[in-house]
Amino acid sequence: MKFTPDLILDSFDALTVDLLKEKGIRYLILDVDNTLIPYEEDVPRPAVLAWLEELKAADIAVSFVTNNHRPRLLKFNEALKYPAFANSCKPFRRNMKKAMRAMGADREHTANMGDQIFTDTLAGRFLGIYTVLVPPIKDKRDPFTRFKRLLERPIKRAYYKKKEKKNNEK
Repeated sequence: MKFTPDLILDSFDALTVDLLKEKGIRYLILDVDNTLIPYEEDVPRPAVLAWLEELKAADIAVSFVTNNHRPRLLKFNEALKYPAFANSCKPFRRNMKKAMRAMGADREHTANMGDQIFTDTLAGRFLGIYTVLVPPIKDKRDPFTRFKRLLERPIKRAYYKKKEKKNNEK
């Protein structure tokens, strides 16, 4: 199983409409916590709302799939009304598949974006869709999260090494 994401970006909004169209992406599954907002917040910031509006204007369908609890996701999605699935147990695919069905998506034109390799990226890999990794907005400092982030480092290094090699071949 390939753990390396297809693309690593500096933040959620670096995933532009132009970039999505270039990749043929028309459907986007988004993680919420630490991808779009920090854990301490429960409503989208203005920058998130503006970015989602750009996606909507470009006819890119969006859904939310999170491992967090339903009340938190409902609060986040209250004004947005996108298909949203909580308690997802990513990297398991069940709610990812539900999100794709809700959007009418196919694998070829769908991407997944999140902040964790072993949940978000792996879930996308299991589905066979394009995967985008962004750094956490505000990372937790508990031992388990720190350990997971430590395990992610060699995977990220492999991504950047491959990217550098491609750039040198051009």
